Amino acid sequence: MSIPGPLRILAVALATGLLLSSCGGGREADRPPEPGDRAVARVQGQTVWASDVKREAVAQGLVGEGEPLDITSELFRRVLDEVVDQKLLAREAERRGLDNSPLAQRRLQATKERILGDMLVENEINGGINEQRVQALYQEQLKLAQTSEEIRVRLILSRTRPEAEAVVGLLNQGAAFAAVAQERSIDEATRFSGGDLGYSTLDVMPQAYANALRNAPPGSTVGPFQTEGAWAVLRVEDRRKESPPTLEQARPQIVRYLTYDGVRRLLERLRGKADVDVMLPESPAAPPEPASAPPAAAAAPDAQAPASAATTPQVPGSAQ
Repeated sequence: MSIPGPLRILAVALATGLLLSSCGGGREADRPPEPGDRAVARVQGQTVWASDVKREAVAQGLVGEGEPLDITSELFRRVLDEVVDQKLLAREAERRGLDNSPLAQRRLQATKERILGDMLVENEINGGINEQRVQALYQEQLKLAQTSEEIRVRLILSRTRPEAEAVVGLLNQGAAFAAVAQERSIDEATRFSGGDLGYSTLDVMPQAYANALRNAPPGSTVGPFQTEGAWAVLRVEDRRKESPPTLEQARPQIVRYLTYDGVRRLLERLRGKADVDVMLPESPAAPPEPASAPPAAAAAPDAQAPASAATTPQVPGSAQ
């Protein structure tokens, strides 16, 4: 049975609450866990801090790691209510002794390992992601972006080559490309915008488009050429150097990349020193090739000639 999303979040937080309470002796000191932290509630003698609520909001994806969360906001109040509910569930589970079962202990240990792993990443990986590294990676990407070119293209898609050639004839007579696209193109995604595909680079275009546009100057019409199930005519509206994102726009992706790369390196180092023995059974062998069909019983022992067309199975629709 699958557990609904909100209940699943509560279940995870319940396990975390049981774990922390078991490690801390059942009652936390009334000392702020972070400088400037503020007590915002008390549940059966246990203090709930603003940082607890913020951590839960981050875990649910309601706010980013570095974003503020105003304690007077409606969002803070809603998440605070959820944290209170989590603590009430955890205390009731303790009262019933659910935390003493072997299954609970295994799940609590798994939760503890996840938390400690996250803390290791925060201390070793995130702590090493400084502004200098972000700037250096951004400059590398900036150099690559400066060598790329964006092309703005319009498209008219036709079902057959004769239809596409008729489109080219209209364009050669002076018809506006956008007007012909609205009237003739079968591409529903672009026809009502005059066939405008916007700006993109050749490496993200279908290969047939990229090949046709590689050396086409602005203002030129290319085609018709065949693409998947249709015939295309393109108009090159503009070519320009690719506009790279600003540092602030690229920062989240850069930080994410540096984090993943740091975790990968850390795990490679740990695995290189650890004794890890995977005890899974070997993958099953690939099934043998089908046995060849036995020779026909009626064939003469001395018949050496290849089978005739009459005795060879024919694919439906193939030429006889």
